[in-house]
Amino acid sequence: QVQLVESGGGLVQAGGSLRLSCAASGRFFSINDIGWYCQAPGKQRELVASISSGGTTNYADSVKGRFTISRDNAKNTVFLQMNSLKPEDTAIYYCHANYIIGSTSYSNWGQGTQVTVSS
Repeated sequence: QVQLVESGGGLVQAGGSLRLSCAASGRFFSINDIGWYCQAPGKQRELVASISSGGTTNYADSVKGRFTISRDNAKNTVFLQMNSLKPEDTAIYYCHANYIIGSTSYSNWGQGTQVTVSS
């Protein structure tokens, strides 16, 4: 199974930046799509951005132009650069990966990292 460990969250003022990292470890053949999701109190978890193994990216409308997702396949790490942060970006951010072991597909979540944006 793949373990996902997020880091980089914290408290920042509106307009500031944070860079989240998600490191994958464990026994796997390949990691396919990796995504960042956020969940604010009282709300459902929702997709923020995702990136395929080939580098194709997808963003929620609310973060387009402000957030950038990237991945380092050699280090099995995905990043989320968050710029021009807004108070409404406050949430727990989770990393999610789809991966393959043998001929079977699996998915897993990280434990989450808190992002708090003050006004």
